[in-house]
Amino acid sequence: MNKPAIELQNLRKSFGLAEIIRGVDLNVVKGERHAIIGPNGAGKSTLFNLITGKLRVSGGSIKMHGEPVENLKPFDISRRGLSRSFQITNIFPKMTVFENIRCGLLWTMGYKYSFWTLVNRQPRLTERTDEILEQINMSSKRNDIAGVLTYAEQRALEIGITIAGGADIIMLDEPTAGMSHSETDYMVELIRGVTENKTLVMVEHDMGVVFDLADIISVLVYGEIIASDTPENVRADAKVQEAYLGSAADAEH
Repeated sequence: MNKPAIELQNLRKSFGLAEIIRGVDLNVVKGERHAIIGPNGAGKSTLFNLITGKLRVSGGSIKMHGEPVENLKPFDISRRGLSRSFQITNIFPKMTVFENIRCGLLWTMGYKYSFWTLVNRQPRLTERTDEILEQINMSSKRNDIAGVLTYAEQRALEIGITIAGGADIIMLDEPTAGMSHSETDYMVELIRGVTENKTLVMVEHDMGVVFDLADIISVLVYGEIIASDTPENVRADAKVQEAYLGSAADAEH
């Protein structure tokens, strides 16, 4: 059996007297695509931010590849092999598409700050940047300013930046939010391709996307995991239908 890429044990997060995450136990196996779903206010974003280091935990533990990472700084967690996207697109809007991806590669390819190093004269860096642009189907946009891209293209670019760091765990926060049907189909195929042989954890509201991509679905309700299983078993779970899926589950049949 594959070892967990991420392990949460009795994880808790409180804001004052309000307990948002209430003793979550969860294993994400290396190489699987794992979706976290739940109603608004369930604590999904809080859980996401705890794992990625944006928030400090109130109790419990987070392990990545067996090593504790709770309360580490986000950049420390990133350097251990985890990259994330955000609900709000997070790119460099005044830079070109190529420059955005190149920035994401600098640290992982060993380019630290150096007054004498000109990144335009680093063929290995340029080659790898172009490889990622091809991987996310944006080679034709190479020299476009990122800020003028369509919304879907900006989201694709952000995923390119996310994978540029070389992480083996990718966390995506609502990657298809606000997209049309055709844009969503494009994004699903992009995510499937770029996360091959990697571990994917995503928070997503679109049940079509979740059931299409996920190997395992965990359902978070009021800060607790009420189910964590295959899409078929989650769809059939009466507790899940009552708490969240309801008519959405019926609509898939």
